[in-house]
Amino acid sequence: MSKQTARCGGGRIKKVFPIDKLTMLKQYFGHAQFRPGQEELIDAILSGRDVLGVMPTGAGKSVCYQLPAMMLPGLTLVISPLISLMKDQVAALEQSQIPAACINSSLSLAEYDEVYRRAEQGAYKLLYVAPERLGTEDFLAFVRGVQVSFVAVDEAHCVSQWGQDFRPSYLKIRDFLAGLPQRPVVSAFTATATAEVQEDILTQLGLQDPVKVVTGFDRPNLFFDVRRPEKKQPLLLSLVEARREQSGIVYCATRAGVEKVCDLLCQQGIPATRYHAGLSAAERRPNQDDFQYDRKTVMVATNAFGMGIDKSNVGFVIHYNMPKSLEAYYQEAGRAGRDGEPAECILLYGQGDVTTAQFFLQQAGENHEALTPEQAAQVQYRDQLRLEDMVAYCKTKACLRGKLLDYFGQAHPAACGHCGNCRGEFVTEDITRQAQIVRSCIQRIHRKLGYHVGVSLLTKVLRGSRDRRVLSPRPQPPSRAGAPLPSPPRTPAALPR
Repeated sequence: MSKQTARCGGGRIKKVFPIDKLTMLKQYFGHAQFRPGQEELIDAILSGRDVLGVMPTGAGKSVCYQLPAMMLPGLTLVISPLISLMKDQVAALEQSQIPAACINSSLSLAEYDEVYRRAEQGAYKLLYVAPERLGTEDFLAFVRGVQVSFVAVDEAHCVSQWGQDFRPSYLKIRDFLAGLPQRPVVSAFTATATAEVQEDILTQLGLQDPVKVVTGFDRPNLFFDVRRPEKKQPLLLSLVEARREQSGIVYCATRAGVEKVCDLLCQQGIPATRYHAGLSAAERRPNQDDFQYDRKTVMVATNAFGMGIDKSNVGFVIHYNMPKSLEAYYQEAGRAGRDGEPAECILLYGQGDVTTAQFFLQQAGENHEALTPEQAAQVQYRDQLRLEDMVAYCKTKACLRGKLLDYFGQAHPAACGHCGNCRGEFVTEDITRQAQIVRSCIQRIHRKLGYHVGVSLLTKVLRGSRDRRVLSPRPQPPSRAGAPLPSPPRTPAALPR
């Protein structure tokens, strides 16, 4: 055995860290053995190798850098994208008697100085920092005065322009590493990365001869299902009511949706709480704690909730709205069943979800000012492709688990037998005749009026409606040259029925 001693303030804090990694795993993290992929990644880091770990939510990615951080000399920097994620992980480490702190915009100037001072004295083994902080003068001056032996990049998919949640600030990490007095061991971890995104992570971070571990994306204990209700609220109430004894998350696309759904559940006597970025920190924290400690069984939230939340007994995740990508969906759905017990991931799909997702993609495109016009166009193009893949998942009749694993490039059986589509009963029906009728109606309307009509009017025509717009269609619009076109006939038989 050997020990390391960390300095804190004017005194010395004695911390004994057994070199035996299994003993440390049990003593500080409460696990008797490593999960798949963990030991290989930890051994590589301790031997001085860069690593890339792609492991599903709940697979224990954080242990892969937290444990070696305790065994390596000096300080470990953990680059993390969210303040809430940093705070949660630091709180969990402190509870396990592991010295850690974070640097982010929520700190006052005095708090910044205190963290820097204590870190310089060796009070911490891990320091969490946002990527935006890396280029600031005060942080660069700080890291030049301490021994940084290890850098871990969490949520590493944010560095890739081809991944969801792309953060331009992640592109500065490579330059930051190059500017350190001595290059540390570098690791990158993510739960959702296609093969293309994995290669981009290696390139953008400049990982050197890395050990790459992809443990697989399949979570056999999760049951996937997609529902397409005419009205979502009654179905949601039915689903949650049937799972009253379980803890669950309901994801909504907007803050307004969170408020509406939370109120709906509470009115039905379901103990629900809410979480979104529009709430004050003073409200978000108690709400999160109520859910974490089972005082409230249902959390209604936007995607601002969940990253880094270590709640093992989530029995279901319901998406009230469709996410904008399969990566986002799999990451959020994967917060169910972290204890290995059976859990359900149900998505309620409606056509309006596509419009909402398109709106958010457009907003995201406006925030890419750090990119060149060509780069921004590429990001928007890939975002659109991801949205199309998400919609295809919602509409497929094939195995849902297979659709997800196809996306991430993992082989799988043709049918899993454990998803809504595999268990459902679909009837194949020949609708050639109906399709011919619809096509013929579209063509005849265009010949009569000189322009195409919308779906609503077309449906009325096909159903034989006596609506005024069917019996007396609008005059034909003028041609592009400006000359009026002949008016269509105004008889009751003007449109085919």
